[in-house]
Amino acid sequence: MHSWTGNTVDYTIEDGNIAIRPKPGKGSGGNLFTKEEFSDFIYRFEFKLTPGANNGLGIRAPLEGDAAYTGMELQILDNEAPIYKDLHVYQYHGSVYGTLPAKRGFLKPVGEWNYEEVVVKGPKIKVILNGTVILDGDITEARKNGAADGKEHPGLLRDSGHIGFLGHGSPVEFRNIRIKDLSKKESAKAPASKKAAAKK
Repeated sequence: MHSWTGNTVDYTIEDGNIAIRPKPGKGSGGNLFTKEEFSDFIYRFEFKLTPGANNGLGIRAPLEGDAAYTGMELQILDNEAPIYKDLHVYQYHGSVYGTLPAKRGFLKPVGEWNYEEVVVKGPKIKVILNGTVILDGDITEARKNGAADGKEHPGLLRDSGHIGFLGHGSPVEFRNIRIKDLSKKESAKAPASKKAAAKK
């Protein structure tokens, strides 16, 4: 967990994967953020949901405040759970929370590993889930005129911040997490030792 900061108690390493196991009655399990900040990047990871699971991928987020608003949150959600049948379109898996809706119907059944790739370049955000582009959006409009949910989202104006998993009280597992920093030209020529460390 040396590359991460935040709640390193409820987020633990299990068989080489990162797992969040919130303690019953003790809240959401909190957030786990990268120590580094990123502006433009490609973030690849795999995740396994439990029934009704709810988590999030925080991007360009500060370490304090509700990252869904102070940064941006890409939903990680069991879309098919009955408790979520009445959500707004911008609250389902892969959506930029409260702002841009993602396509539904591409999650694997609960308990199977999903593969996701998130590409963030300036105002453009793309989410590829299990090989299908479920979101290819631009937050320029939302930056000017506000988010679709009508709430304050100061995080839309941020150009960089931490990347993190945002707990909402559900057990979820993550593995094969990789980040490619697109804002550093020298990142393509990183020494082999750095590349190896990034794959761990």
